[in-house]
Amino acid sequence: MEGILTKLSQKHLDDFETFWKARLQCSTQEDQFWNWELKNRVYLSEAIYEGYAIECEGITQGLMLLATGGHRSRFEPDRRIVYVHSLATAPWNRPSLQAPITYRLVGSVMLRFAQYRSEELGYGGLVGLHALQEAEAFYQRMNMINCGADEAKENLTYFEWYKRRESVFDELGHLEPGFTHCWRSRNGVQTRRGRTEGISPD
Repeated sequence: MEGILTKLSQKHLDDFETFWKARLQCSTQEDQFWNWELKNRVYLSEAIYEGYAIECEGITQGLMLLATGGHRSRFEPDRRIVYVHSLATAPWNRPSLQAPITYRLVGSVMLRFAQYRSEELGYGGLVGLHALQEAEAFYQRMNMINCGADEAKENLTYFEWYKRRESVFDELGHLEPGFTHCWRSRNGVQTRRGRTEGISPD
């Protein structure tokens, strides 16, 4: 099954309102009241913010908001990072809400893309974020460093990819502006020039 990673558009916000919102608000998920339409209006009017979405079978499967400026590494404050402001997968892709889930690896693919953007911007693959409690185990599995609770961010745990990895350019290949990514594999992240594979039906 093919998935496409693309810039956030009104279609993705409409999908959130139509397919995600009611199901999340009836749940106990920590992001149950996130308003992606508001995030789009407040943050994406600023140049340092970028929004992305993953689509599969014509429906939005994941949403992500990145900050490409204004954040520094906890380990080397003179180095910039890409900061993951918000990341969410569709309710039907969350094991805590549905078993079996519909698509695997949506969150992993989006987080890896944040690392790619860090490489592309010259930040060396450094990525940071504050995790909701129920997502902490996911970021630990992604081998992000747990930096502890941050009092300035409601005691949310701060995670960072700090240790330099093999260049994500080598993994993904160079992408031109206005790129499209496709994922088709069931097993992990495999690569081809200009694309990576990972999102799959469960």
